[in-house]
Parts: sequence; structure tokens; C-alpha cells
Amino acid sequence: MPKKLPQYVEKNLVRGYTYLSFRRGKGPRIRLPDDPDSQEFKLAYAAALAGEMAPTSPTLKRDLTGAIGALIVDYKTKGTFTSLRATSKKGYNTRLETIRIEHGHRTVAGLTRERINTFILAPLADRPGAQLDTLKKLRILVQHANGLNWLKGDPTAGIKRPKTKEIRAWTDAELAAFEARWPIGTKQRTAYELMRNVGTARVDVHAITWAQIDADGVNYKRSKSGVAVDSDMSDELRAALNATPREHVTIINTVYGRPHTVDGFSGFLRDAMTAAGLPLDCKPHGLRKTLGREMADADASAHDIMAKLGHTTLKQAENYTREADRKRGSRRAGQKLAEYKKNKVAQTAPGSLGKSEKE
Repeated sequence: MPKKLPQYVEKNLVRGYTYLSFRRGKGPRIRLPDDPDSQEFKLAYAAALAGEMAPTSPTLKRDLTGAIGALIVDYKTKGTFTSLRATSKKGYNTRLETIRIEHGHRTVAGLTRERINTFILAPLADRPGAQLDTLKKLRILVQHANGLNWLKGDPTAGIKRPKTKEIRAWTDAELAAFEARWPIGTKQRTAYELMRNVGTARVDVHAITWAQIDADGVNYKRSKSGVAVDSDMSDELRAALNATPREHVTIINTVYGRPHTVDGFSGFLRDAMTAAGLPLDCKPHGLRKTLGREMADADASAHDIMAKLGHTTLKQAENYTREADRKRGSRRAGQKLAEYKKNKVAQTAPGSLGKSEKE
């Protein structure tokens, strides 16, 4: 039976080689000596526990020609990647580097649907979000490989997209709970009202400046799509902004007076939601979904929702209107059924059928 590794120590497989690393939760990995029984390992482990060692990453050898690693390197030099927006490029880089570290040694020509499913996607079965993103990036790489004549056909064809849990809109009770915990005048409430009434995503709202606010509304450009959005000013948002000190260029800042990073802003909102007693499946992005749902319930057209939320396709906005239409249709059907039952002529009792009137 294999010897149990010390707490926070995990095995990592890179190009067929197993190495040991120290990692607390989702924190950075710290490379450790290979022999867990050696004195060198024990000293390094003690230092990692005490926080005295800097995070490290496994070093890779030069990517072999025709391998996935070499394909990734080539892809990142081409316009399809270099022309991406900075935020998109960051996300691509993270996933591509993970693929490169874990599967860069595999040959592109040897990719088959079975091998992709077995060796690349199956290990991510407990993380459907990572599995889906990996499949998306693999399809981009396959397309690039076909352009280089490294591959013919698409081995990812026919692979089903993993089902991920869609971020839901907040319930009325959750909205009320947050508002009760964070009244007008708190930084948390201001961030909430911006997302709630403008429909901004975290990547946009954390960097909104006072210069983007005027008497009529909020003007910003979506980082994801580059679409410019001109949003009106609701009474709730106006009250929150009026109660917020204009001390810095950006509206929402850290305790040190600096703008949040996207991740820092996410953590700030998560802490605020936890303090309000909201469940973990209630996400900050759900406020954007809430705004879309409410606009659809108010009979806003798909085109209007598209403009308000900065969607690039009508299909995205129609997701909200279809749901609202189904609810309205269900209510109308129920009302018609109730009206029908109310006005329906009572049928003669079966026992009286065929009997003649008594003389």
C-alpha cells in the first residue's frame, strides 16, 4: 500500500514524470524534493508550512516539433491570439498553459476522439467548467493545427459539451437580504446597485469611474465584447451614488484607496454576500441575470434587453424574453381555464338521462 503523503502535499504528473508539490487549498504550488523520506524533503516541507518558500512551477523542456506544446507556442504568435482583448488573452493563457504543462508532450497527429476523452477530458470530470473550457481551447488548437497541415480533420467532432450549472438570477428574498445587510451609504451597496441596475459584469464594474457617470446614466464599454453601453440612471442607483464619497477616480476602491483587481472585487462581493447570509450558488454575476429577467417580465423587447446589457447577438437577449413569455403564457392559460370552468354549463346528472317526466 503506497505511503500516505503529508498534509497539503500532492502528486503532479507532467509529461510522464511525477513530482511532489505543497499546496494549501487553491493556493500556489511549491515544488518539493522527490523523496518524501529524505531529510531534504522534510526541511522543505517544514519551510512550506511556515510560508518561507516561494511558489514554483515545474519547468518544461523545449516543446517537441509536432507536439501539442509546440502547437500552443505557434498559436500564441499568430494574429488570432495576439488580437484578443487583454482580458480574453489572460483567460486563454491560463487554460493553454495548463494544457501545455499536462499534455504538451502528446503528438498532435496522434489525437483521436477516444484519447481526448480518456486522457484530457476525463480527469476533469469533477470540474465541468474546466472540462468545457479545455474542450473549447482544444477545438481552437485543432483548427490551428489544420491550418498548419499538422492534422487532417477534427478529432474533437462528436465530443459532447460538458453540462455546466448555469449562473442563476437572484431571488427576491436574496435581493432583500443583501439590501437589509448593506444599507445605502455602504461601499457594498453601491457595488450592488451598479451591477443590479446597470447590468455590468465584475470585470467592468470594478473599474467604473466617476467620469462615466452623468445626470442621465452610466456609460461604459464591455470588456468582453467591446460594445458601448449607455444605461439610464435608476432612482436606487442615484441614491447609492449620492451617498458615496467622491474621493478617488474610480467609484469602488479598496481600504487603501486603490481600484480593486477583478479577483479582488470578486472576493469583496463574495464576503459581502456571505455576511448577508446568501448561499454559495448565488453569484455576483446573477445580478446581471436578475436585471435581464426583470426587464423581460416588464415586457421589454429582446432588442431593448440587448441594448441595455450590451449583448452582441439577439439570441442572448431572447433567453430572457422566452422565459418571461412562457411565464406569461402559463398565467394566461391558467386564467382562461379558470374562466372556462366558471362559465361551463353543468352537465345533466347521468342518472336522469333517458327518464321521462312523471305525470
